[in-house]
Amino acid sequence: MSGPVSPRSGGRILVDALRLHGTDRVFCVPGESYLDVLDALYDYPEIETVVCKHEGAAADMAEADGKLTGRPGICFVTRGPGATHASVGVHIAQQDSTPMILFVGQVAREHRGREAFQEVDYPAVFGTMAKWVAEISDPARIPEYLARAFQCATSGRPGPVVLSLPEDVLSEICTVADTGPWQPVAGAATPADVEALAAELSKASRPLVIAGGANWSQQACADFAAFIDAWNLPVACAFRRQDLFDNRRPHYAGHLSLGVNPNLAKRVEQADLIVAVGTRLGDIATNGYTLLTPPRSAQRLVHLHADPAELGRVYQADLAIQTAVNAGAAMLKSLPAPASVPWAGWTADARRDHLAFSKVPATHAEHRGVDMGSVMAHLNQVLPDNAILANGAGNYTVWVHRFYEYRRSRTELAPTCGVMGYGLPAALAAKMRYPDRTVVCFSGDGCFLMYPQEIATAIQYQAPVVIIVVNNGMYGTIRMHQEKRFPGRVSATDIQGPDFAALAQSFGAYGERVETSEAFPAAFARAQAAGRPALLELRTDPAQITPQMRIEAT
Repeated sequence: MSGPVSPRSGGRILVDALRLHGTDRVFCVPGESYLDVLDALYDYPEIETVVCKHEGAAADMAEADGKLTGRPGICFVTRGPGATHASVGVHIAQQDSTPMILFVGQVAREHRGREAFQEVDYPAVFGTMAKWVAEISDPARIPEYLARAFQCATSGRPGPVVLSLPEDVLSEICTVADTGPWQPVAGAATPADVEALAAELSKASRPLVIAGGANWSQQACADFAAFIDAWNLPVACAFRRQDLFDNRRPHYAGHLSLGVNPNLAKRVEQADLIVAVGTRLGDIATNGYTLLTPPRSAQRLVHLHADPAELGRVYQADLAIQTAVNAGAAMLKSLPAPASVPWAGWTADARRDHLAFSKVPATHAEHRGVDMGSVMAHLNQVLPDNAILANGAGNYTVWVHRFYEYRRSRTELAPTCGVMGYGLPAALAAKMRYPDRTVVCFSGDGCFLMYPQEIATAIQYQAPVVIIVVNNGMYGTIRMHQEKRFPGRVSATDIQGPDFAALAQSFGAYGERVETSEAFPAAFARAQAAGRPALLELRTDPAQITPQMRIEAT
């Protein structure tokens, strides 16, 4: 930085650095441990400060914002309880490979190590969850730490960074120059990699492409789709990464998820070549590491990933290519395709299997209440291609992921770590980021009750999301497993919920209860037209635990 530098507080230095690195929004729950940061933010209206009602929700919002933008989502929480509440967002960012920076307050330097009020050893707490955890003990080093945090959160496999801020560091005045803004760093495939990949494809007769991972741009998705089309390849998406490839395209073979299509699982096993692009090939996508057996799978494996630490970590690939997804997709598009391929029938069969599996089944004769299959069928018809769907965890998500057709990148906000409560905070982050787009939150009754107070945040920041609460009066996933192992012995899985529509109305939102499938389309239209946050409580059949399974049959 050229020119004279004025003395500034640590809090001011930090906020100046955030602005320099392109931050336009921070999520927080205020705390006395970082008052100097809040004071500095007062002078920067171009950085919107979103005040949440729970630190866990604030961290979830920052993580979702990082997913949507590819830039680090920013969250501030106070020391001790605030930090431990926010740890859920750090875990999501780790498992979902999302760039995020969590700033946590800390006791003054002179009190460190005495177990002072709300003191926490953050490297010990967050060390296994974050890419980097550090405490800034000198205000003159704040620019250095911020530059490294942005670089670390976005490089290689993206992930979370946690920075501890002793309160006296933030209040201390010092003179220090700013750094330059962070710059993305990404690897790319070599010409030898390109030749080797083409050779692998030329030897295959039953190839399958698996797409996953984070930070896919729209251009990367378009390049990837061009490669798939040119080579007539079947493509499956990893767990909760369905938005990487238009589900309506003829090469889409389905979703490697919980409740996976059995025919798709069999296809993975029968493939003679797996081309994994961006994904880590985690336990859900591989059905507990059984469809692909580590360390050497029976199928030949080509693995493209941005982080060299992930290549060979679980699976020893026949061809490992270090490349960011954007450069990797461009490389795939550049591969000259043959005039014909021997697997055309294999690809057509994969698509046929998916279409059969994703067809909404007829309602069971004993079914009562709203049928989630018909809900998803209606949303496929009425939602625009760029609508964003957010959800947390629970059996209700099986209907969402099985029957909804994702069409564009970064329209699916769904935690791969399976955390409850994520849907509403993520939906709010999406609506604030893209106010002109339709944003729908799906939550089970148990999932929603994790952060219902964030409706107040939606009202305060005028974020008119549509919240669909799937109410079956229980923790459905746990009840399903309970009924399988201990049939008829219901323990700790019932939920006594509130009147969800009335709860929404008490915050100033639109609220309505829906009792039948036939009533949903009109209710959804009313929710969209409300002009404010809206909640629809869907009363569903507790016996219908998955699309194909009823409790009586387990």
